Amino acid sequence: MEENIVRQTYMAKKNEVERKWVILDATDIPLGRISTVAASILRGKNKPSFTPHVDTGDFVIVINADKVALTGKKATDKMYYNHSGHPGGLKSVSAGELRTKNSVRLLERSIKGMIPDTRLGRQQMTKLHVYTGAEHNHAAQQPELLDINSLI
Repeated sequence: MEENIVRQTYMAKKNEVERKWVILDATDIPLGRISTVAASILRGKNKPSFTPHVDTGDFVIVINADKVALTGKKATDKMYYNHSGHPGGLKSVSAGELRTKNSVRLLERSIKGMIPDTRLGRQQMTKLHVYTGAEHNHAAQQPELLDINSLI
């Protein structure tokens, strides 16, 4: 004799989410590896309570952004483009130039490409903090250092 068992999918509520602070050290880690890990944590996909329409992610601090690795010929061949909207307003910069000029923008742009282009994605990007050196000013939040090499 079968019993009728009703099962429902768990959906996280906005006020039930517990957020942690995580530090990622980008020293000699390829740009894509650190970006995918950071985007996954920002979205909350590493938690069992992941809900696509609720911001369940944690805060991410990326340190040593100027030491991120670019594999292959990406330093010279990978280009980033901006357009002002005016005729002739296309500007381009290589990944290597961007790393030396503004490594924070290189990492933010890479991670932003892996986050949805919605209001929720913009909200999730506000939880990302990138620093060029090893110092950050979030010690009061007691962040825990996450070893990326153990995740790979």
